[in-house]
Amino acid sequence: MRKGPLCLMLVTLSIVAPAHGEEGSEGGNSTPLSLSVGSQITELQQRLKASEQQREELSKQLQNADNERESAQLARLRQENQRLKLQLKEAQASPLPRLLTDQQQWFVTGAGVALLALLCGIFASGGRRTRRQWLN
Repeated sequence: MRKGPLCLMLVTLSIVAPAHGEEGSEGGNSTPLSLSVGSQITELQQRLKASEQQREELSKQLQNADNERESAQLARLRQENQRLKLQLKEAQASPLPRLLTDQQQWFVTGAGVALLALLCGIFASGGRRTRRQWLN
């Protein structure tokens, strides 16, 4: 056996042995000890009841707070839903249907920019024709 656990066991036994001796000498006065234990038990039971009541109150408060938060979110979602319905009705009521989708509009915009850049390049050259050839 190791020396560490053996020393620990000896120290523990030396501390516990006098404690057992003191308990034996107080054997005749065990009723006050049981009364104090009984009073502690009743006190702890009362504290438990109070804690349970407090827990129930806090859970009710938490539930009320959750309900209020959910009702606020629900009201906001209802407003947003009504706004979106109104936008949908306005979009459906417009007499002109869309000719191009968003993707097609971006394509036409890009083509217009490319054509404008080509025209700017042609006009920037000055319209004069110069002979270009490789120099060897």
